[in-house]
Amino acid sequence: MAQDEIVQGIGRRGFLKGTAALAASAVGGFACVEIASAAPIEVPTVDKLVMRVLIDSAHDQFLKPATVQGVLHQPPGSGRGADYRQVLHNQWGLSLFLESQREAEARTILLDFGYSPDALLNNIGILKVDPSKVDALIVSHGHHDHYGGLNGFLAKYRSALAPDLKLYAGGEDNFCHRVSPTATQGQFTDFGQLDRRELAAQKVATVLCETPTVVAGHAFTTGQIKRRSIERILPNTFVERGIKDGLGCDAGHYSAAELAGKPIPDEHVHEHATCFNIKGKGLVVISSCGHVGIVNSVRQAQEVSGVDKVHAVVGGFHLGPAPKDYLQQVVAEIRKLQPDVVIPMHCSGLNFALEAQVQMPENVIVPTTGSRLTFGA
Repeated sequence: MAQDEIVQGIGRRGFLKGTAALAASAVGGFACVEIASAAPIEVPTVDKLVMRVLIDSAHDQFLKPATVQGVLHQPPGSGRGADYRQVLHNQWGLSLFLESQREAEARTILLDFGYSPDALLNNIGILKVDPSKVDALIVSHGHHDHYGGLNGFLAKYRSALAPDLKLYAGGEDNFCHRVSPTATQGQFTDFGQLDRRELAAQKVATVLCETPTVVAGHAFTTGQIKRRSIERILPNTFVERGIKDGLGCDAGHYSAAELAGKPIPDEHVHEHATCFNIKGKGLVVISSCGHVGIVNSVRQAQEVSGVDKVHAVVGGFHLGPAPKDYLQQVVAEIRKLQPDVVIPMHCSGLNFALEAQVQMPENVIVPTTGSRLTFGA
């Protein structure tokens, strides 16, 4: 196992044992699955991180450049391509192009892929980022608005990428089938599932890392996030566990109650955050959706890294549907973490941005599709 796959053990009901058996047996062509090691990680430090927002839910061409607590925000302006009829696409989803530097060494990671390949490929072209530079892929969790553009991205760019390209996924649950509840109790609509067979066909190895993992030598993931704050999972999808016709998630590590044959509320045990330790600044914690809680995610990053200082809390915090009193509590808890900046995206909600600006008026950046955020020198 390479150094960037060494991780600290957390464990969940024999997860590694069950998924190792899956990888070994290569059920349904899953031989591309790797299991991250359980040794402690050595968290890397980088000099600089540049984050390009490839996909978010809105684009504001009137935003002005600004520097907040040392973080430079450069909005995309008109967002038009060479042909004025081409413009940035916005959608309910998230995709981030992350370029880090440590002395002369540069790394690029693509974190999440938006809802559709059309939007992702369109925006890559307009923003002129270079997909061939990508050293690793990360998927934050198993919701279609975060992995939907992945296969289309690989179909276009796989030949330009490294032969040993890996997709880092927080855990086996990424591949479970998910459904959305309807107004009629007990009835659901399909919300899809990430298909490992397609990844195998593109010769992309999946690294399952419910434990903390160093990625591309510059970033690290939190592993499974402990629930230890006031935060709770707000209603979202339901999940079905098991493998059918070669598609789905290995059910060997679930309890009998979880395998009762019906959709159950999604606990997001597989969700992880992506983090960077910026020299002289502290942690940049990227929570793509934050179903398990943004405060929980930051605390997990602090515990894993041994770094207390939080430079930036970034991404989707899934507080759009939050009741006002609960939202105020969560923002107050974020404030206690003393981050230099809070940068809400995607599912954080306008309500969150407004409340954060009330409680932390000097620390909030609200970006847009196409924004460029620079952390560090």
